[in-house]
Amino acid sequence: MKISQLEGRRVALWGWGREGRAAHAVLRARLPALPLTLFCPAAEVDAARAQAGGTLDVRGEPSAELLAGFDVVIKSPGISPYLPVAQAALAQGTQFIGGTALWFAEHAADDGTVGNAICITGTKGKSTTTSLLAHLLRAAGHRTGLVGNIGLPLLEVLDPQPAPDYWAVELSSYQTREVARSGAHPQVAVVLNLFPEHLDWHGSQQRYIQDKLALVTEGAPRIAVLNAADPHLAALSLPDSEVIWFNQPSGWHMRGDIVHRGGQPVFDSSDTPLPGRHNRGNLCAVLAAIEALGLDAVALAPAVQSFRPLPNRLQRIGAREGVVYVNDSISTTPHASLAALDCFAGQRIALLVGGHDRGLDWSDFVQHMAHDQPPLEIITMGANGPRINALLQPLAEAGRFGLHAAQDLAEAMTLARAALGDAGGVVLLSPGAPSYGVYRDYVARGRHFAELAGFDPDLISAIPGIGL
Repeated sequence: MKISQLEGRRVALWGWGREGRAAHAVLRARLPALPLTLFCPAAEVDAARAQAGGTLDVRGEPSAELLAGFDVVIKSPGISPYLPVAQAALAQGTQFIGGTALWFAEHAADDGTVGNAICITGTKGKSTTTSLLAHLLRAAGHRTGLVGNIGLPLLEVLDPQPAPDYWAVELSSYQTREVARSGAHPQVAVVLNLFPEHLDWHGSQQRYIQDKLALVTEGAPRIAVLNAADPHLAALSLPDSEVIWFNQPSGWHMRGDIVHRGGQPVFDSSDTPLPGRHNRGNLCAVLAAIEALGLDAVALAPAVQSFRPLPNRLQRIGAREGVVYVNDSISTTPHASLAALDCFAGQRIALLVGGHDRGLDWSDFVQHMAHDQPPLEIITMGANGPRINALLQPLAEAGRFGLHAAQDLAEAMTLARAALGDAGGVVLLSPGAPSYGVYRDYVARGRHFAELAGFDPDLISAIPGIGL
């Protein structure tokens, strides 16, 4: 649906975060006479009215009946379309879309293709992968937009001048189906991996996977770049797309630390600035996507050496008194915490885990702690901290590692430093859970971690290269 098609319809916005404000600005610029209603939490109503300056009818949280009074509701990504009120309004004919769908519809050619868009999604590593793609494209001299879920809503860059050569678009599972709903088809779509995540928003693991994969199963990109090592992806059949596989011997893949293109060794990735082996493996996805665009990926690969890692993702923020502090606040699944531990194998680690409880299964994490090399100490915290602690208790009693429970991050930091003692080591914040209920987002949690460790949070928070 193009923005012009909203004219004459009853339209509402749902959510007044950055995405909602971006949608409001675009609609006011394109359709200034269109009546608009905003639904947002009651605590935000007064601020929204002030910020909107009388251009919106601002109300609190909507009922199904209120939503059903609109033809189109433009919702923010964090609001699930599977909420009962949304489902009830949908059954009565209300159409729910997001800013992602509007942006793609606006950029589609007559055949529906968005020829300069490379979309990247995956449970783990998508932000670093998208940033790395933008970095390498810029190294080749191409004006490239780094946008989307990474922190710059698409509607904030609807029509930049001059237009970029390429868009590197990170999409969360909240946004992937939006591409299909737009009727547009990206030139290239990359899916890195799939693990259980965001079950509270999607309602089930099966629906999470379906929504995530909608980017390629329904979005019908011209080229789909897929991870052959992921069982969900390896089982896909995409008759409407050309499929390029990475992490398999005939394509871009890793052998030890060496990046290969088929049988050709390209370069040693061991001294690159990419944090973690999984991110170095995702470099193969980036190189495959660049090659799909018709560019020389082999020639561009060495430019990874000048890449600047993103904040809150295995970020080494500094060392004090023999203790290295690593901020992996972006970690919101147990699998992400395991990947973080793997990056520091053989070192003395005090691991901080826990946060908002979305009901994710931690049994696989516990099995790894039973059979792999565990950290020296695990400190649990947050709403799901007691549940994780109880699962780990038998292993701690057997002497596999030390285990403590903390009320909050500050206490967890104190316990971690005490556990490492004079011998030092690594305090690793990789919570495997969201920050909801305590912090505004994972960035705020990472900033607090930096403060508690004695570092300036402003120096560790900026995302390199975001935007155009």
